[in-house]
Amino acid sequence: MTDLFTFHDVVFPLAVSFGATGGPERRNEIIELMSGRETRNARFAHARRRYDAGTGLRSADDLYDVLAFFEARRGSLHAFRFRDPFDMKSGRPEAEPTAIDQPIGVGDDGTATFQLVKTYGEGDDAYVRPVTKPLAGSVRVAVDGDEAEEGVAFAADAATGVVIFLPGHVPGEGAVVTAGFAFHVPVRFDTDRIEASLASFRAGTVPTIPLVEVVA
Repeated sequence: MTDLFTFHDVVFPLAVSFGATGGPERRNEIIELMSGRETRNARFAHARRRYDAGTGLRSADDLYDVLAFFEARRGSLHAFRFRDPFDMKSGRPEAEPTAIDQPIGVGDDGTATFQLVKTYGEGDDAYVRPVTKPLAGSVRVAVDGDEAEEGVAFAADAATGVVIFLPGHVPGEGAVVTAGFAFHVPVRFDTDRIEASLASFRAGTVPTIPLVEVVA
């Protein structure tokens, strides 16, 4: 039987993803009490992003590329990388990543691995999002503000988002470790059917192509 949780390390067609719509979804339970007050509870610790890639289709070639990609993923069976058109870097979308964009940990003179994360907000209300699919070659790391050299001081796993400090370069006690990077979102198709009509497409009607974030 095919592994239901297979992740294909390929990127959804970039030309289409630029025009996709969507964003984060939160699942909260809200119960209104007899007093009129509400109790609110977050069902999940992390947001789950949903997109409609259909809005990014600009040509029949785009549609063909998406259909071919859909077939290669066997519909919703296999997950893949997707470039979020709004949130794809450790800083703002228009800024190039720097080695001090995001705090990812504090050294203790022994820990050599640190997970890439992106923090939204500040203080006690800040939300820390794990980043597991950075772009290979995009990760920059600094220790106490001094940038480290990839391949010499650290390695970055593009499949997991884990930064590994190499022997002789493990951060010392209390050293602040920061990172900058570009990243993809792991998603799958949220449908097993794409209904497309060339005549309708040429008339300006695009098919819905739903994508949903997964843990991968």
